[in-house]
Amino acid sequence: MAVRADKPKASAPAGADGAGRTSPTVSRRLRVMTVIATLGGLLFGYDTGVISGALPFMSRAAEEGGLGLTPVTEGVVASSLVLGAAFGAVLGGRLADRYGRKRTILGLAALFLIGALGAGLAPDVTVMVLFRVLLGLAVGGASATVPVFIAELAPAEMRGRLVTQNELMIVVGQLLAYSSNAAIAHTSESGGAWRWMLALSAIPAVLLWCGMLFVPESPRWLASRGRLDEAAGILARVRDSHALEAELAEIRGRAAADAGKAGAGWRDLRTPWIRRLVVFGFALAVLTQLTGVNSIMYFAPTILLDTGLGTQAALTATIANGVVAVLAVATGMWLLGRVGRRPMLLVGQVGVTVSLVLIAVCFLALPDTPVRTYLVLAFMLTFLLFMQGCVATVFWLMLSAIFPLRLRGIAMGTAVFGTWMANFTVTLLFPPLMAAMGGAVFLIFGVINLGTCVFYRRAVPETRGRSMEALEAHFRRELAA
Repeated sequence: MAVRADKPKASAPAGADGAGRTSPTVSRRLRVMTVIATLGGLLFGYDTGVISGALPFMSRAAEEGGLGLTPVTEGVVASSLVLGAAFGAVLGGRLADRYGRKRTILGLAALFLIGALGAGLAPDVTVMVLFRVLLGLAVGGASATVPVFIAELAPAEMRGRLVTQNELMIVVGQLLAYSSNAAIAHTSESGGAWRWMLALSAIPAVLLWCGMLFVPESPRWLASRGRLDEAAGILARVRDSHALEAELAEIRGRAAADAGKAGAGWRDLRTPWIRRLVVFGFALAVLTQLTGVNSIMYFAPTILLDTGLGTQAALTATIANGVVAVLAVATGMWLLGRVGRRPMLLVGQVGVTVSLVLIAVCFLALPDTPVRTYLVLAFMLTFLLFMQGCVATVFWLMLSAIFPLRLRGIAMGTAVFGTWMANFTVTLLFPPLMAAMGGAVFLIFGVINLGTCVFYRRAVPETRGRSMEALEAHFRRELAA
């Protein structure tokens, strides 16, 4: 299904952020709000990345401090968080539409805290899975709510930079997980080292909850509830005065158009243009996960162990994944002000596909030597450059902006549900597939991603430089037929 938006009529000059005009200075208050909210992204990254280092210790026998995991139960423990995240995205989206973005994030912070402490203290696999599911509810809710919250606070010309800060915090969280995993592994020979790895995320969970107490509600959500004066007051605190009135006029117009309509729900999918947009968002979300990114992010040490590295060496080498991911997202944030979303996504997808094929070739065609180990790591890092710098950066930004205001939380939650269900499938199946097929499993990902390249070329819209209200008007007009 093609969902194509026209390109902006004039290209942005150097130094502009998408709309063909110079970016305004982001207020200090808006920066602080963004940093606080994106602690949810940091927790997302830490809790998904930490399992890569914990699994080798959890696989040890109980008398050695582990949980005696097998390849199958490794997949269950790793994927339980992802399954919870799928339903957390749907639930979080609905709660964000009903009760507001701020209150939803506060509730998610409490779930992060309980889940982190429970997983760190888990006495057996069953309890571990239960608390990993609880953590997943928090991760999924954050992935659906935080980008929308930031997008609704940000001016159109700064939306790319600010929303992408959440993606930066996700990969920073993963880097923190890899680094702390390696540090704990080097300082503790005990099989129970995994408990400290999992419990550390309680610290940013407390910071997120405390910080959100001082952050205002989304002005666009307030406007959707008819609270226009409150919305105007919040915008006045985070905007330059010359841009405020025009933005308020757009928001008031959208709120007036939606006034009197029943609350958002699944019945809205009967409207053809909304249904097409939600289906596109769902497809984009699923295909982003079928890149196989989380087979590398969650199981990097396992993959490197299969090339001949020892456990501690594999954990240390995995830090390179986190460093490259952070640098890639930072580069992607810089590119967003200079390159359209559509070409970034297409280039990234091609790079991802080629990297996957090269990883498979290393496993299938090269002998078991240190050269193969280093080449596999090099192509994993190349994969992450394209994935985190282009594909993931554009994906989260695009999802946060394309859905209509009155059901943005539900639509975002539905799309992110697709993200996590695809992630769950990959995470559950990867360990047994890797054990059975070895590196040939990456050829499967390569074929899937080749098809994704074709789909993106036909279907992906350009959203750069348009306000959320302008995008909604465009899709309403173009997809109504």
